[in-house]
Amino acid sequence: MPHYDLAIIGSGSGNSLITPFWDDKRVALIDGGTFGGTCLNVGCIPTKMFVYPAGLAAAPTEAGRLGVDLTLDGVRWNEIRDRVFGRIDAISAGGRRYRDEELDNVDLYAEYVKFTGPRALRTASGVEITADRIVIAAGSRARIPDVPGVDLPQVHTSDTVMRIDGPPKKAVVVGGGYIAAEFASIFHGVGADVVQVNRSQSLLRGNDQEISRRFAIAAAGRWDLKLGWRLLEIQAGDSQRPADGAEVTVVFGNDAGETLKLQADVVLLATGRIPNSDTLDLDVAGFDLSADGTLDVDPFQQVLSNGVAVDGIYALGDIANRHQLKHVANREARVVSHNLEHPQSQRPLDTRAVPFAVFSTPQIAAVGLTEDQAREQAGEGVEIVTAIQDYGSTAYGWAMEDREGIVKLVAEKATGKLLGAHIMGHEASLLIQPLIQAITTSVPVYTMARGQYWIHPALTEVVENALLSLGVDEPADAPL
Repeated sequence: MPHYDLAIIGSGSGNSLITPFWDDKRVALIDGGTFGGTCLNVGCIPTKMFVYPAGLAAAPTEAGRLGVDLTLDGVRWNEIRDRVFGRIDAISAGGRRYRDEELDNVDLYAEYVKFTGPRALRTASGVEITADRIVIAAGSRARIPDVPGVDLPQVHTSDTVMRIDGPPKKAVVVGGGYIAAEFASIFHGVGADVVQVNRSQSLLRGNDQEISRRFAIAAAGRWDLKLGWRLLEIQAGDSQRPADGAEVTVVFGNDAGETLKLQADVVLLATGRIPNSDTLDLDVAGFDLSADGTLDVDPFQQVLSNGVAVDGIYALGDIANRHQLKHVANREARVVSHNLEHPQSQRPLDTRAVPFAVFSTPQIAAVGLTEDQAREQAGEGVEIVTAIQDYGSTAYGWAMEDREGIVKLVAEKATGKLLGAHIMGHEASLLIQPLIQAITTSVPVYTMARGQYWIHPALTEVVENALLSLGVDEPADAPL
């Protein structure tokens, strides 16, 4: 029975824990999936490598509004796909090879594993492993609806849809979250006939209501959007299982008992992701789980058992938080790495201002509280103020003839404390960064707006103007 100083379950952000500190210690790295985790192989990196060329393909429509006539000669989907995965697959394979062959102190187990006790594991091939310290970073997987037909070859999740042969002609995207929004934008950009169908009456649940409402309007102006329909089944084109590339019928129902049938050659199930905690036999180890399957951890990322932190057992990434964001997993990995190496001076995770972005068209980014959350959490006598600034109200917005982009800010009136920032529009993920910094460092709105120069006529002026229009109270010595 091999014994290790450290066992890491998962090769995504968990892979970064193998620092020089462990050079003279034994480490087990365990992962039965594709080496490198979700972000590298099927998540943020490859999707953005599709988002960018899809945006270029959509440029003629945008340019036409500005008096510039462009034409699209075609989209070489397979060439895009091969460029994306030619790079990513090589990185994954190289990382695995390095861990497996180059480090004498690291044993790579390329298989799945289950707990047999708090510090004991059994691999799928039957190898019994024990470790002084364990990090659970096993990630998440796509949620598959329990309906007939999800196993048809035309039906995909985000894990598989980027590797299809040729772009879809008719794509049905099931879901209303960020994955659905990004792929609907990609498919639309490359010329597919896209229908996005969501069970609820809104998109991007969890965003500020104004952003969610406006995004639905923007989406409906680009592709066909149908809200309030739940997936019932996916039918083969005829009585026989169709060949890949043939059309299927996607069947939905609503609360009124009506039926909606859509034809598609590609169906994307973008109905969320679930943590892989149910694959590890965590109940045997006695670790605490939330109702949604995430592992319960303390501020230092130590796993809880009956509400008490288990010394030396940590968790990070999608299996331990609800954000399901790579930048959160990376921050957690830095915290866990420090705490593993310095157990007498552990540091907590700072979760004050966790931002996110949706690389759809239009793009979305947010940090902090929505307006509803701010009003719900405000103490007695605390006045909440908001501001909405259109991209089109600035000089650069005029240049773009922008009709969709907005910045919405939420703040405390008396203190000038910025509570939330929500942006929809061109390069929202870049425009939001100074607002993330302001929330993280507690810079008041009036200092943020007037304490620095804002380049004119850059698009960042829309952020400046939103800050200036918030109407917070200002002290006498506020910047001019």
